[in-house]
This record gives sequence, C-alpha cells and structure tokens, in this order.
Amino acid sequence: MSVLTPANQLTLLRMLLIPAFALLVLYGYLGAALLVFLLAGVTDLLDGLIARWSDQKTALGAWLDPVADKLLLVTAFVLLTLPLPHLLHRLPIWLTVLVLSRDVGIVATVAIFNLAVEQRTFRPSLYGKLATATYIATGVITLYYNYIARPSFVPGLFVWAALAITIVSGLHYLARAARIIREH
Repeated sequence: MSVLTPANQLTLLRMLLIPAFALLVLYGYLGAALLVFLLAGVTDLLDGLIARWSDQKTALGAWLDPVADKLLLVTAFVLLTLPLPHLLHRLPIWLTVLVLSRDVGIVATVAIFNLAVEQRTFRPSLYGKLATATYIATGVITLYYNYIARPSFVPGLFVWAALAITIVSGLHYLARAARIIREH
C-alpha cells in the first residue's frame, strides 16, 4: 500500500493551505481566509473518515494528521490574537497561551514516553477530539464575525468553550500519562 493514500493527501493539502490562510488573514482578506480555514477543517474531518472507511490507516497518517491539526490551529490562534487593525474580534492572549501550552505539553509527554519509557502511541481521546473541534469552531466563528465586521458576544462564548475544553482535555491527558507511569 502506498503511503500517499487519499487520506494522507488530504492531510498534506491541509498543511499546504496554512500559509495561504495566514497570508489572507494578515492582508485582511477575511472572507477568503474563512473559506480556506473551512476547507482545511473539512479536510481534517474527511481524512480520518476516508482512512477508516477504506482501511488505509498508515503510520505516516497517524503522525501527519495531528501535526497538521496543530499547525493549522496554532496559526489560526496566533493570527487571531495579533492586534491587526482589521480584526474587530480577537482571541485573548491568555487563551492562545493556554491552548499552545496544552499542545506543547501533549507533544512533550508523547516524546518523553517514546524516548524514556517505551514506544507508545497516544491515541486521541474523545476530549482531545472535542478540543480540536471546539478550536476549529472558535476559529470559524471569530473569522466570520471579523469578516462581517459586526460586534457580537458570540465569539466570546466560543472563547469560554475553548477554555473549558482546554482544561478538561489537558487534565484528562495528564491523568492518562500518570496511569501509564504507575503501570510501568
């Protein structure tokens, strides 16, 4: 089986969309940025479904998919935190720091386990998947309200939802890591 399965091609497409998304936000083309971000979000949904349905899960895909997710979301959160003059709605810096810290913590934990304890894959938990979906929704809503340039409390609701799932999923990953340490 080729490693460049349709699912992996979608993941690579998501990675290629990230610079385009970033440039569109930076230069104030918020409608186009929203469409690119939505397309990237759809590729995230489709790549996993295609890999499972066609029974074409690959080691490359298992590593590429979370990397693509993290790159897309880090880019979106950092850009939507910047004090760009064309952004009416911005993500608070504390949220961006917490989301990035959670992701760095997860990546560091996986690396430490792989290097020090044993080869182990940390399959994403339901909370991790819910966090990714919430972050994508937060990005979409924030981009949308910036695109229509209309004040609203709605992006703030998504900020609080992102905070809640960041805490819940972060604690869940810590509990999983502690359990693995106890078992080892």
